[in-house]
Amino acid sequence: MIPVYIITGQLDSGKTSFIQSTLFEQDWWQNGNTLYLQCEEGEYELPADYVRAKKITILPVEEEDCFTKEYCEKVTKENRPEQIVIEFNGMWDLQAFLKKDFPSDWGLAGIYSTVDGQSLELHMANMRNIFMNQLIESDLIVVNRCRPDLNRVTFRKAIKLQDPAAQVIFEGLDGKIIEFGEEDLPYDIKAPAFTVEDADYGTWYADAMENPERYLRKKITFLCQLYRPFGMPRNMFIPGRLVMACCAADIKFYGIPCKSDKAFRFENKSWHRITVEFQTEQKRDFRTGNREETPLLKLISMEDAPAPADEVVTL
Repeated sequence: MIPVYIITGQLDSGKTSFIQSTLFEQDWWQNGNTLYLQCEEGEYELPADYVRAKKITILPVEEEDCFTKEYCEKVTKENRPEQIVIEFNGMWDLQAFLKKDFPSDWGLAGIYSTVDGQSLELHMANMRNIFMNQLIESDLIVVNRCRPDLNRVTFRKAIKLQDPAAQVIFEGLDGKIIEFGEEDLPYDIKAPAFTVEDADYGTWYADAMENPERYLRKKITFLCQLYRPFGMPRNMFIPGRLVMACCAADIKFYGIPCKSDKAFRFENKSWHRITVEFQTEQKRDFRTGNREETPLLKLISMEDAPAPADEVVTL
């Protein structure tokens, strides 16, 4: 199986630099030939001596339709690569691309994305769907060239809600990594109790799922809909909200299981304002078999509440 690495991002977001400085320098990178399928050409090019030393064959691919199974088999046979790098075109549809019929000996090894932090807010405001489509399948997203005043929270939660497993890294103008800390949260995480406003529900959910230790024993109040899946015990339910991360097509219900001291009935999708204590419980991951700490809420109080003017939380 030949590992295939896809590098996505808008033009001049630093894809080629990332490939050179990060991807090619990993310990697991094979020493043999690398087939580099370049789907767009930015300002920066790999130095010729670097290309020769790394045994890289660069082939330009100007049209997405060129990626037929026959073409991929042909270039694989001609170049016999140990690995394949696809520098993806920032205006192509990654979701559609991944559904193509590729050779049976091609194995997707990773999707990595780069984002120019200086144009991030402009892209989110004016071409959000195309921009986000390039990112939501990523294993790693590197947002580079970030100004100190960049709103990192909004972008990070937009990614995490659609792809919780993605790792998001922010780099400053100096190239150093900016750690996501408690100061980036829109509520006082140090307080023993706080309220999550509608606009901040997505941030809270994404951060609580990734960093549950921050919320242990905190008392949290928020407006939500209640839902009990078939088979769930009568003393448990899922409070949550409908969240739109990118567009209307991706609206989903996001919530964390909650337990009560006693069984009770309610109408699914009914609105309530609840206060809970954040806890965790051990659950076995069905994929790995390992036991992991997962978030679990304990109900403290609940009251009926009218539905908000907009039932969908936007990012």
